[in-house]
Amino acid sequence: MKYIGAHVSAGGGVENAPVNAHEIGAKAFALFTKNQRQWVSAPLTDKSIELFKENCAKYGYLPSQILPHDSYLINLGHPEAGGLEKSRAAFLDEMQRCEQLGLDRLNFHPGSHLNQITEEESLIIVAESINQVLDKTRGVCAVIENTAGQGTNLGYKFEQLAFIIDRVEDKSRVGVCIDTCHSFTAGYDLLSEEGFKSTFSRFDEIVGFAYLKGMHINDSMKPLGSRVDRHDSIGKGFLGSEVFVRIMNDPRFDNIPLILETPDETIWNEEIALLYSMIRK
Repeated sequence: MKYIGAHVSAGGGVENAPVNAHEIGAKAFALFTKNQRQWVSAPLTDKSIELFKENCAKYGYLPSQILPHDSYLINLGHPEAGGLEKSRAAFLDEMQRCEQLGLDRLNFHPGSHLNQITEEESLIIVAESINQVLDKTRGVCAVIENTAGQGTNLGYKFEQLAFIIDRVEDKSRVGVCIDTCHSFTAGYDLLSEEGFKSTFSRFDEIVGFAYLKGMHINDSMKPLGSRVDRHDSIGKGFLGSEVFVRIMNDPRFDNIPLILETPDETIWNEEIALLYSMIRK
């Protein structure tokens, strides 16, 4: 079963996210559980938590169909003690919010070395950050998203994802999210059938499909290997449509949230319908 959705608004309260997802015909959704532009937000209220769970049940969303995303401010590989401490505290808060909401995974960008330490040193810090937060929480999987490798961002190679996972103590609570735009602009050729097969064979060999907990389904405004993170609407960018046809018909991508982060939210319902129409009977 393919669970396709989008990163919907939680404006007015997290309880509105499942309602917004249902309105666009989504069978999955992503959300921010707090304001992603602030380090600290007010705690979730008991009422919001209760209504969120009620609305998920009402519209048929299980935790395995929901992929919350943490704040973009967080850098779990931060080279400076102050920035790292702030990031770890914020990430712990995000994981605890997922616990409260009954969610089983939290998607995050691994971090950045900021040209102050080596990539490997920063990746080790990321793994240490994950271990610390997993020790203080229960039941929520830390889902590392691959990046485009823009600037000093880490996680643009499958080997870097595997490096982090290898150093996470509880491997039952770590996973990955693959973003199609990020993969492409990081240098993974998804355009040709052979490139698609090769990319995901490498992913399985280096990371393993057992760790795949979600995907971001985005076209790209920038070309292969550009290392620039600019999403485009499905079929309107450099990726075109065929890669998404392959994903929709590949059982390796079943039963995980497949989340649109495309730029025009007014056509998310059309894009969801388009993706479902790609499934061959």
